[in-house]
Amino acid sequence: MIHRAIDLGITLFDTADIYAGMGGSETVLGEVLGDRRKDIVLATKYSKPMSQDGTKQGASRRYIMSAVEASLKRLKTDYIDLYQQHDYDPLTPIEESLRALDDLVRQGKVRYLGNSNFPAWRIAEAELLARQMGVNRFVSCQDEYSLVMRDIEEDLLPAAQEYKLGLLPFFPLASGLLTGKYQRGAAAPADTRFAKAPALRDRYVTPRNEDIVEKLQAFADKSGHTLLELAFSWLASRPQVSSVIAGATRVEQVEQNVKAIGWTLSAEEIAEIDEITKG
Repeated sequence: MIHRAIDLGITLFDTADIYAGMGGSETVLGEVLGDRRKDIVLATKYSKPMSQDGTKQGASRRYIMSAVEASLKRLKTDYIDLYQQHDYDPLTPIEESLRALDDLVRQGKVRYLGNSNFPAWRIAEAELLARQMGVNRFVSCQDEYSLVMRDIEEDLLPAAQEYKLGLLPFFPLASGLLTGKYQRGAAAPADTRFAKAPALRDRYVTPRNEDIVEKLQAFADKSGHTLLELAFSWLASRPQVSSVIAGATRVEQVEQNVKAIGWTLSAEEIAEIDEITKG
């Protein structure tokens, strides 16, 4: 899957230290990439708990310095292209985190810095403090964004635009709701995420969202495209979106995802989508 993705032109690979069982995802990437490491933008994250006793988490200088070394070892690389703080750490002054991250950039272990799940005012705080301190700033933010989850347009997206942060949306398909595989009123197929994770199903399968999906499906059908193509291409058209984070479990899904992002939406089509999703 990884090599096929690179062959198809995918260049951003996003992971985190906590993914796939405490380092599992980073370890697999490190083993599989080999010489192709140089062909991609490798992004990972730190700060979420990597131990149960609370000693391996957060954004203190102590932890950042140890977390990056562990990630570099698992990824079998000597630098990380985009190092992202996975969550805001209320116990550590952001000045301490920014200074430690700046040191990593200056040492060549990290190329660029990003954040994830930060509220808009924390993004602004980090930007202004980085300017005052003369240190490297965050260049990206990673947050949930999709046709049925547009909350970040209220304040986070304007902040990203103001400070020129690239946006990396996760859950672009609302955990599968926007794939078209689920039928209203019918049980989720056994091999799907909603069947395996009822909490996700309960979060996304609401009367509002089901109404939106039905209308989006009709819009896509009328345009000669799939709902998947609509979900990805709409995100790719949004301001500040640098790349769309799309998971896959099979090579065929990787191929579908690459194809899906090729629909260039017109201003009229985007206005119609806004009418459906904002209603």
